[in-house]
Amino acid sequence: MKRLLGWLGRSQAAEVTEAQQARLDALPTPMAPDQRPLQEQRLVVLDLETTGLNTNRDHVLSIGAWVIEDGCIDLGTRYESTLQGDHKVSESILIHGLAPSTIAAGLEPAEALLDFLDFLGDSPVIGYHAPFDQRMLARSLKSNLGYELRHRFFDLAEVAPMLCPQARIYKGGLDAWVEYFSLEVLERHSASADALVTAELALILFSKARQQGINSLAALDEQLGSWRRRQTAHSL
Repeated sequence: MKRLLGWLGRSQAAEVTEAQQARLDALPTPMAPDQRPLQEQRLVVLDLETTGLNTNRDHVLSIGAWVIEDGCIDLGTRYESTLQGDHKVSESILIHGLAPSTIAAGLEPAEALLDFLDFLGDSPVIGYHAPFDQRMLARSLKSNLGYELRHRFFDLAEVAPMLCPQARIYKGGLDAWVEYFSLEVLERHSASADALVTAELALILFSKARQQGINSLAALDEQLGSWRRRQTAHSL
């Protein structure tokens, strides 16, 4: 039996089976930033590949995620899936190396997203240009499962220039920071590979944060708020 969940009051609805709803009901409440040391946090580093950059129209193609726990990347724990779809071939799909046959053979979107939510648990999320991934993921979760994403996202595209102003990389992409910190990258442009690079950058930045007396996610969140206000004031 399937249940219909209304989506933001619109006529669209997500069809959710009883088994899927049970999995949704069992999910933990997302964790807010707290005062625990960064080394004690479980964080999920996320990257999405999408059909394009329009958060209202484009679709999630694949999800890649790694876990940072006890101050290290857990190389034995990752999430990676391609979401099934009939998307037309586009430049974005070609860049990601995802053939139409691969996408057609992917996991059913609701099941892939549920698997990711199980992997995510209550952990905060780290990403590069994280607001884009956050909006794309939230839309996909809402349309496929009727689920409202409430997890806290931290954007390394903000954290890096805040902690390393001497780099003078103000609006650079991930590659700019990879080059700045001389990170060795064996693979790029898949969700899992990009998430792993982002995780490596996160560990470097957390070390920089601790050197500056920022020892917890709550402190990092507070510093980011102050940094954003200064950036807004300077732009006026």
